[in-house]
Amino acid sequence: MPVFGSDLVEAGIVAKRYYIDGKTKTEIATELGMSRFRVARILEKAIAEGVIRIEITMPPGIDIDLSDRLRANFGLNHAVVVTTPNKLESSVREQLGKAAADLLSAIVSPTDVLGISWGRTLDAMITWLSKLAPCPIVQLTGVLGSITDSPLELVRRAAAISGGTAFPIIAPLVVSDAETAASFRKEPRIAAALSLFPKVTKATVAIGSFRPPNSQLRDALSKKEQEELTKLGVCAEFCGVFLNDDGKEVCHELTDRCIAATFDDLRRIPEVIAVAGGHSKQRAIRAALRAGILTSLVTDVGVARALLAERA
Repeated sequence: MPVFGSDLVEAGIVAKRYYIDGKTKTEIATELGMSRFRVARILEKAIAEGVIRIEITMPPGIDIDLSDRLRANFGLNHAVVVTTPNKLESSVREQLGKAAADLLSAIVSPTDVLGISWGRTLDAMITWLSKLAPCPIVQLTGVLGSITDSPLELVRRAAAISGGTAFPIIAPLVVSDAETAASFRKEPRIAAALSLFPKVTKATVAIGSFRPPNSQLRDALSKKEQEELTKLGVCAEFCGVFLNDDGKEVCHELTDRCIAATFDDLRRIPEVIAVAGGHSKQRAIRAALRAGILTSLVTDVGVARALLAERA
């Protein structure tokens, strides 16, 4: 026998006011002429009797428990852990990209300035992105590789979806020497993008691994440069910033030759979302978390479990 009996209508009214109309218990109590305590009791009993049924619906492919544990353990604003039945790297990238696109659509507002770096996972993210609040979109790194597969193209596509203004960096990510890099930074269009770095409020970055090697930037360097960076302890990179296992920045002459956001630029951004997964990126992701720059992470179940196991 339901506890409510003839008071079922009253329970429905209270539930509607609270869960649908968004009124507080005090406001409901005043409106219906009862105590706040009685309102709380009605809501508790309504859940117990099945008058109120709360259902949490998550997109398929998201592990809600691991996501919550990862967020709590690493003090993140957002953590999204995707399940990846197909372990092919291309498939993992697609799933990470879709989850990142959903997150970006949900949290970017017209008052934001969005920064985008580059990488194959971020390319997948932009492919899945169908809506984005109108806001300025800033390229965080120069171009590595072809123009059609670069941050220049990612920023252009994101701006087309958003309707916001794009601020591109039409320059290589790595140039021959520091003097050439300084010259590029003075070019008016590039300077306009660089001047917005302090105003970026949200940014998305991919993470590359040096050990084991899984980084487009590493692949673009000479063998000598790769060996020098490895000897210096580099295990990860993002936005042209090199990190060791402890998450400390590793400075190299390449640092001054990169046209990109610096370690300090990234550290000042309130929300930095890393999109990276796969076993080969695990060590690099750990280093990036230790750097204290990342505030959110989109990754896969395997990486999430490994990171949490280390904290146990």
